[in-house]
Amino acid sequence: MGDDYTRTSDVTLDGCAARLSEVLATSPQPAIVVGNSMGGVVATQGAAHSPERVAGLVYVAAFVPKDGQSLLDLTKLPEGAEDQVQANITIEGEPPVAIMPAAASRQALYGSCAENVAAWAIVRQRPQPVAPFATPVSIPPGALDHINRYYVLCTRDRAIPPPLQRRMIAEHVFADVVELDTDHTPQLSKTKELAEALSRFATHSSAVAGKLAPAQNA
Repeated sequence: MGDDYTRTSDVTLDGCAARLSEVLATSPQPAIVVGNSMGGVVATQGAAHSPERVAGLVYVAAFVPKDGQSLLDLTKLPEGAEDQVQANITIEGEPPVAIMPAAASRQALYGSCAENVAAWAIVRQRPQPVAPFATPVSIPPGALDHINRYYVLCTRDRAIPPPLQRRMIAEHVFADVVELDTDHTPQLSKTKELAEALSRFATHSSAVAGKLAPAQNA
């Protein structure tokens, strides 16, 4: 899903992170980066590339890798056993891409969405290059220590099961966690509630930044 038609053979985790860094470089001030699903991996690697440009990281039903972990490593944890994405995808082609049938996507990704919204999303899905899923992130020591992290846990998620989300939350330091009673894509199924959570996180991030800012002479 999206507007980027980069050739499959050119899609890498480093390339995705570099593109994020390019966007961050255009911001006049450090930005809050929001990642959903695999976007959590890209957000983490991108922040590690450009930590000075990131004010906060928000994971929305997203994977949160440690240094040296890949997305596939996280899916293999026991808490991810009910993952309906891994259960329904097929791997095809060279370089390999992951493909999921529309009916499986409806259940795994858009279970709480209205029918018309789910249909809109499904027709925009495209085969996903596998390489970024299998690539471990590389986080220099201390690179993310100054960045506040936030999590939106989706309790009806069938792509990243809630037990796996809770494990990742427990294994990292988060400034705030919000739970939503919805599927893997709250940006489509719970738009108002997600917007409220993002506003809450942004307010906290701004308050923390204000406290850390150096005093200015009047």
